[in-house]
Amino acid sequence: QVQLVESGGGLVQAGGSLRLSCVASGISIFSINDMGWYRQAPGKQRELVAVISSKASGAGTNYGDSVKGRFTISRDNAKNRVNLQMNSLKPEDTAVYVCYIRPYDGTDYWGQGTQVTVSS
Repeated sequence: QVQLVESGGGLVQAGGSLRLSCVASGISIFSINDMGWYRQAPGKQRELVAVISSKASGAGTNYGDSVKGRFTISRDNAKNRVNLQMNSLKPEDTAVYVCYIRPYDGTDYWGQGTQVTVSS
């Protein structure tokens, strides 16, 4: 059974930083193409934060416009982990951040989410 466990959320002041991590279990890293993060704030649609593809697919990254230049996604294949370094956080970054993976068969798996709250 595939499971995703996120960690690293919390409360931070505007301008601060947080690092999120997500570990995937129950699946081989070699089966995973994309790993990434979405977020959802109350009353808003789910928004892509960042995604990183596998080395076999070119290890490309894609970021949502609102986080470009502030957030950095990376993956540690040895640990089946994807990280999200978030710098220069703004109150509008407040949301539940949800990790996801997309294996090569196209099935998406989602984590439970971790709350990030940025105070002004």
